[in-house]
Amino acid sequence: MAWRTGRLGEDALLLEADGGIDAETNARVHALARRLAAARPSWLRDVVPGYASLALFVDDEAGADDPLARAEAWLRDQLDAGQEPIAGAPVRLVEIPVRYGGEDGPDLENVARHAGLAPEQVIARHAGGEYSVAMLGFAPGFPYLLGLDPALATPRRATPRTRVPAGSVAIGGAQAGLYPQDSPGGWQLIGRTDLVLFDATRDPPSLLAPGDRVRFVPVRAR
Repeated sequence: MAWRTGRLGEDALLLEADGGIDAETNARVHALARRLAAARPSWLRDVVPGYASLALFVDDEAGADDPLARAEAWLRDQLDAGQEPIAGAPVRLVEIPVRYGGEDGPDLENVARHAGLAPEQVIARHAGGEYSVAMLGFAPGFPYLLGLDPALATPRRATPRTRVPAGSVAIGGAQAGLYPQDSPGGWQLIGRTDLVLFDATRDPPSLLAPGDRVRFVPVRAR
């Protein structure tokens, strides 16, 4: 796979894959992230994977006239080496209990109408699949999930809500996701979980991490 590199502000590099937003490209991004993290020099502060890109955050250490130039040279050497990807830790499977519909999922009926399905069929399809965390973004701990049944793909709301409750389980286009905190949002809300998705006092603060697998488990309303 070919990669394009560029500077991202004053303390980071952006590495972009020549590929679309798909599961195969995302898997390659995560594999490269593991390899770069395994070879991490002291000045490389963080490696952050996206859907089809990778950000490398660099410390401005004494003795480096241009820290990003040094990082670019190191990165070129790593890419030119063509080493086999570093195997990751065993993939975690995280089960998310969800109350579907009603006040917890006010857009379930919308998704069902768009898909030409009954709400119960939407729930069965949504909970019947296994998802992968492609990246975290938008808000701390917000997971973008690959693996949504194509029949459930639904456009975002024409008018976003000013407040989406924490724990909301949502569909936005062909993606699934969960809102970690109360926030504005325009995705279709089909359910809600009581799990705490992000807690700044926890280590790590995010319940989910890129590369995790996710399953949704229907539960009865309280």
